[in-house]
Amino acid sequence: MSIRLALATDPGRGKIAVAVDLSAWAALIALSFLKEARILPISLQPELLTVAMAPPLDRSLIEALEMAGGRPVRVVEWEVPALSAALAVLFADGKSVLEKIVEDIGPESCDEDVGRLKDLASEAPVVRLVSHLIEEAIRARASDIHIEPFPDRLAVRLRIDGLLRDLPSPPVSLARAMVSRVKILANLNIAERRLPQDGRVALGQGLDLRVSTVPTVHGESVVIRLLDQSAGIRPLAGLGLRPVDERQVRRVMDLPNGIVLVTGPTGSGKTTTLYTALQLVDAAQRKVLTVEDPVEYHMQRVNQIQIRPQIGLTFATILRSLVRQDPDVIMVGEMRDAETADIAVHAALTGHLVLSTLHTNSAAGALVRLIDMGIEPFLLTSTVRAVIGQRLVRCLCPDCKRRRPRSAADDGILPVCPEETLFEPAGCALCGGTGYRGRVALFEVMPINEELRSLTLGRASSEALHRAALAAGMQSLLQDGLGKVQDGVTTLAEVRRVVDPT
Repeated sequence: MSIRLALATDPGRGKIAVAVDLSAWAALIALSFLKEARILPISLQPELLTVAMAPPLDRSLIEALEMAGGRPVRVVEWEVPALSAALAVLFADGKSVLEKIVEDIGPESCDEDVGRLKDLASEAPVVRLVSHLIEEAIRARASDIHIEPFPDRLAVRLRIDGLLRDLPSPPVSLARAMVSRVKILANLNIAERRLPQDGRVALGQGLDLRVSTVPTVHGESVVIRLLDQSAGIRPLAGLGLRPVDERQVRRVMDLPNGIVLVTGPTGSGKTTTLYTALQLVDAAQRKVLTVEDPVEYHMQRVNQIQIRPQIGLTFATILRSLVRQDPDVIMVGEMRDAETADIAVHAALTGHLVLSTLHTNSAAGALVRLIDMGIEPFLLTSTVRAVIGQRLVRCLCPDCKRRRPRSAADDGILPVCPEETLFEPAGCALCGGTGYRGRVALFEVMPINEELRSLTLGRASSEALHRAALAAGMQSLLQDGLGKVQDGVTTLAEVRRVVDPT
């Protein structure tokens, strides 16, 4: 019996199709031994056996293989996630784990009866199916799981390094059972399918799931966000800021009052930057209060408050009470409306340092956005100390990235650097064949100087503010991205994907 797998037989090589002849291997070595020892057979040649194993290598297992096979053994070291995925396919008779679970469930469809739906969602195969999706997401370093019902299919996708990637689709008849299982985990009402619901699941070992359901025309769409508390909060030096920008951030975090804003679209890492900045505050001598939705990371000596709009506990209502708590530093998860922004500005005017986020396309756009929300320009010039704009780009996989020559397309965008070495993605088992692994932030740090204050008072456009900030020495998102391209961290295509080059 021969099973075809998509494997990378050498570190740094892309995926290739390999036919593993289990019958031939079974004639030499018991397949149960290979499965239990987590040894993946790759190729069987008269003079050599090639297998994959996860580090650290067990020398006694290799010697046993050499003795049983009667020939030398070549071992390729694989990371645990890639090895586990290949073993799951190989020793499931060529079927994926998902296919095996669906077979166990059988062809039965879910009916409208809530009691029956709850029973089915609690049965072992459906429990295993949802658990498998969560485990697959953790293994792939995904930030979100998307379960989306359509008329002819149930789409399951993972967001990995900011981009969505499809998984094999379960039968559409299992949509309600899967959604009900997720709702049971998150303590949500499985009978309510007409309204959005939000919940949380604590999996232990520092991993939390945030569950959101919304009704669509074909059923309920579910998004599960994975939050790894055990990963901790990055130090400022680990964010990817230039040394001059890092010094600016440290300077404004030492100020006794004012507003520091972090801007960017949803999913650009703004909250991570806020948490990192909060670490610069001496919480032993200064009282720190946060208002968040949700509280993503728990911090020592910081009073963190979770908003609950369903009972009227909003950003604005909490902020009105916070100033009576005698805080020194206040972090507001997001300035969503004019009322929240107005209270935050007045908190800064009365001697507090306020940190918050805003959804704008650039650092300069934050001042224009606040004016549009109804905040008077003279209040902004008195309170805003700095604005940090950011985006996230994918990093090149360090195990498979390869050098490339400079092209004509580079000459129009990248400045010439005699010591530059440009790289391109290749794809390997460790990065899932994409050529990218992990993400890094691009930053523009805009301290508010006298010229920017004057332009703000005159209600200047964001373009005028941006030009003035560049003239004062600010490095734009594009310039920071091009620097990271020349450092071999990412690619020009990635920078252009998230930043407008014009």
